[in-house]
Amino acid sequence: MDERQIHDHINDLVRTEHELREKLGSGEITATEEHERLARTEEQLDQLWDLLRQRQARRDAGENPDLAQERPTSVVENYEG
Repeated sequence: MDERQIHDHINDLVRTEHELREKLGSGEITATEEHERLARTEEQLDQLWDLLRQRQARRDAGENPDLAQERPTSVVENYEG
């Protein structure tokens, strides 16, 4: 995944977060549902920011940024993008 794809994914997750908060406010989802989905979204965001930092560190060290690896997580497969 390159920087553009990572940033696009981050933008999608931020939109998801805002939608969840709107749905909670309108009563479409419960607080429990919102907290579970927000926790997954936040973990995915953390993982993507970490990947961007790894890519930059590799670039700064003169290494190939494409060799940066995503940190394993159980929520990646739950992404609804």
